Amino acid sequence: MKSKVILAIESSCDETSMSIVKDGHIELSTVTLSQIDIHTLYGGVVPEIASRNHIENITIVLDECLKKANMKIEDIDAVGVTYGPGLSGSLLVGLQCAKTLAYLYNKPLIPVHHIAGHIYANRLVGEFKFPLLALVVSGGHTDIILMKEDYSFERLGGTLDDAIGEAYDKVARVIDLPYPGGPRIDKLASIGKHTYNLPTPMDDDSFNFSFSGIKSAVINLVHNEKQRGNEINKEDLACSFQETVVNLVSKKAMHAIKENNIKQLIVAGGVAANNGLRNKLKNLCEENDVELLIPPISYCTDNATMIGCAAYYALQKGKTSDLKLNAKPVESLKEYLN
Repeated sequence: MKSKVILAIESSCDETSMSIVKDGHIELSTVTLSQIDIHTLYGGVVPEIASRNHIENITIVLDECLKKANMKIEDIDAVGVTYGPGLSGSLLVGLQCAKTLAYLYNKPLIPVHHIAGHIYANRLVGEFKFPLLALVVSGGHTDIILMKEDYSFERLGGTLDDAIGEAYDKVARVIDLPYPGGPRIDKLASIGKHTYNLPTPMDDDSFNFSFSGIKSAVINLVHNEKQRGNEINKEDLACSFQETVVNLVSKKAMHAIKENNIKQLIVAGGVAANNGLRNKLKNLCEENDVELLIPPISYCTDNATMIGCAAYYALQKGKTSDLKLNAKPVESLKEYLN
């Protein structure tokens, strides 16, 4: 496919982000306005507040993104946008902007699944070598996905209840850590010791996960210790929790790699920023002669650059939409491709 420049929009949660990406891996400009300081006051993302802030920010971000790239909308070949999954109100703001631009400037409109975006953030750091395995770890997802070619996703397994990022945030809340809890658990874990005995959930030969059990175990442990008048060592509990879930996720990823004769592992999603997980996978991949791709931390969290990368390959597959495109707060990759 001839060279393409794509304007990408990401507004699935609380970041208003736009990026201009060339040929699926060259970032020309990115502007992201985060609402984290606002939602920290509430202990988590408040959907209505998030969507209102997107409305206020969206044109500001667009103007700044074009200015940084020294480009006009006329210079863009297509518009890519996250249409789901995510918060309904937040998605609609980004979608309305994308559809308006596509209509006014007669540009192809490319719908991008949020998780496909996270996966393709890895194109910013290296070439994909098929077949490969994508480990998706985020606040809403924990999936092991086999890719035999570009924009082909076969889900081998995933979480049956809570996602790993959700478990991190709930454990953080139980031990009175402020939002966002995941990075704070990771930091405490690095200075703590694995002293608490926690159950390893769904430790079997499947590629599925379950994190509700370990979340409940932490809640019960903290409650029982308080009842006895004992003080919880937050650093040690964070370390025990993190080592338990990181070891499990890494073990299952390596099992899937061996079962499918994979030589490249890519990691995607917000929890890919977790240092404990990054270090564990790095060591295991070196031991098993597997190439590991993990995006820089700034591209692990939600951003439009990853949407621009994915949109390029979606366009190659003919994945475009008319102006009837609507938000899908809940949708799997399989449904997206059908």
